[in-house]
Amino acid sequence: MKVLGMLYGMAVGDALGMPSELWSREKVKSYFGDITEFLDGPKENDVACNFTKGQFTDDTTQALLILDSLIENDFIPSEKLIAEKLIEWAVRTDAFENNILGPSSKAALLAIKEGENADILTRKALTNGAAMRIAPIGALFSTAQNKELSEYVFEVSRATHTSDVSIGGAAMIAYAVSASIEDKSWEQIIEGALNIYELASKKGAETFTASIPERLKLGIEFADLYQDDEETFTQKIYDVIGCGTMTSESVPAALAIAYYAKDPNRCALICANIGGDTDTIGAMATAICGAKYGYDAIRKDWIDTIDSENSVDLKNYAHFIELHKPQFKGV
Repeated sequence: MKVLGMLYGMAVGDALGMPSELWSREKVKSYFGDITEFLDGPKENDVACNFTKGQFTDDTTQALLILDSLIENDFIPSEKLIAEKLIEWAVRTDAFENNILGPSSKAALLAIKEGENADILTRKALTNGAAMRIAPIGALFSTAQNKELSEYVFEVSRATHTSDVSIGGAAMIAYAVSASIEDKSWEQIIEGALNIYELASKKGAETFTASIPERLKLGIEFADLYQDDEETFTQKIYDVIGCGTMTSESVPAALAIAYYAKDPNRCALICANIGGDTDTIGAMATAICGAKYGYDAIRKDWIDTIDSENSVDLKNYAHFIELHKPQFKGV
């Protein structure tokens, strides 16, 4: 039930964070007060206005599209197949026109669609498109497979993201899911995520960004220092670590929030209210908490809403992951 908890955690965190996506913390507070349930995307929010309550966004959708490509190709990553599925979805849903895709994914996929070489774009991709959709990949690996996991993260991300920070950040989220499924302690989860960054980031093209590991260490300090003061903790994450769309902000923010909240329901609500890239941070952080505590830890009414408002069967995806994982030998 941990794989299913990861999938529903990702979807719940995404859908709860959808209405406040890319709004400032102050605007979230003034408009919503406190988000406590699924809400429609406000007409005033250019990014969320086309979504209704309980619908998840492109974060979860892209994660499932990647799973579709892997299921179709016997879990062998195919850059071409992944790109085709992402482009087909983007065209079908008008994602290119409706401000649904992130900037790095949009640029790379448009280039591929036009028959151009996207490498120059993917090598400079600093935003969180690779990390936001990577959680299910963590469920395919054990924590003893850091090398294999890092390579697989690169292969499933390379259609849109091949920079050091995007691959390293995505690997941190995937590792945290793996460690959570194995029920490692929170200290072990964070330590392992810090360790895999150096290995995975070397697979990507060199960029200049703030250090994700150093930001995560600081985020964990805030979590420990303000464990009884959620408002101060979340303000520190927003002000110092950052909650924007850059991988170097949203990944350490998500990991620190997961460590702080632990409970997936609390985690999703913290992310929805924090401001910034709320749906993506929510998808990443709550996937980790869902993997740690399992399907039964997530509110049943939230699960029912996800099922009723989205035309996908997450249980079927969990079945494919569970079926494949025992035979998985990496890349």
